[in-house]
Amino acid sequence: MTFDAGSPNTLFLTALRPALAEVAIAEKAEGMAAYMKSAMPYLGAPSPSVRKTVRALAKEHPFSSVEQLRATVTVLWDGAHFREERYAAIMLTDSRLARGELGLLPFYAVVIETGQWWDYVDSVAPRLNDLLQQHRQTMDPVLREWSEHPNFWFRRAAVIAQLPAKAATDTQLLSDLMAPNLAEPEFFIRKAIGWALRQYARTDPHWVRGYVAQHESLLSPLSRREALKHLNP
Repeated sequence: MTFDAGSPNTLFLTALRPALAEVAIAEKAEGMAAYMKSAMPYLGAPSPSVRKTVRALAKEHPFSSVEQLRATVTVLWDGAHFREERYAAIMLTDSRLARGELGLLPFYAVVIETGQWWDYVDSVAPRLNDLLQQHRQTMDPVLREWSEHPNFWFRRAAVIAQLPAKAATDTQLLSDLMAPNLAEPEFFIRKAIGWALRQYARTDPHWVRGYVAQHESLLSPLSRREALKHLNP
């Protein structure tokens, strides 16, 4: 899958770092890095402030095309000095221009492969759902492949991809994505399975109860507990 690289939005990129520095709370930076176990330093900018800054700058320096946005987020991700800059790159993909664009799938894969931590992976997972809903024939096999990926972060992304789907959740796909991961001892996979089931239980508790009962011997205690967390005994 190849796409036109495009040219980045240099006005946006030039303005972003100083704008983030303005909303940063320097004394929070060290604690934020420690909490996230991040080797990349933080500026200390709270997430709502980062989002507000990104939206304001995108309005001031608008993107002319998806190609320009893709080039910008790639440059921003690769050249980030602070973790908030990577958050900003992911936030840009939640725009009307970017949502549901298959051309951003390679970027999401880069985020998962090079980020390899829950804050990054969980932030791009909803974008995968956007792609799935609009490009099912393309994304169904991609998610199935990722569900058996050697890198467990790809598997986590696949399992939680449908979290925002609600009634549009493809339960057969969800079941198939969880299947190769049920025996996985990794905490982040077990948590992801429980989270996916817990979220869908808000839409169809009967299906989730049935799934848990059918896979009782395979589900980890953590996954089962999370799946039934908000369901009455």
